[in-house]
Amino acid sequence: MLKSETNSPDEKRIGEQKTVALRYILDAWEEAVYDGIEPDLLARAAMFAALSDMVASYGEESVADLTAGLAERVRHGEFTVNRVTQ
Repeated sequence: MLKSETNSPDEKRIGEQKTVALRYILDAWEEAVYDGIEPDLLARAAMFAALSDMVASYGEESVADLTAGLAERVRHGEFTVNRVTQ
């Protein structure tokens, strides 16, 4: 993620919090895999936890709207970390 130098202090703070939040998730993920939990099960549990938390905060309709475009984003590689290019 590239950050523009014109980011407001709030945008910078949110960006920093996103980075820290992701680090927490990745650390927990690594620990769970080390403990023998299958990555597929972790992924499903993480998606359930995230979506159920968002539904509790924003409501079902808002979360449905947010997730409506996920399939297309996945198809376009937005979530592909180790993309192979030739």
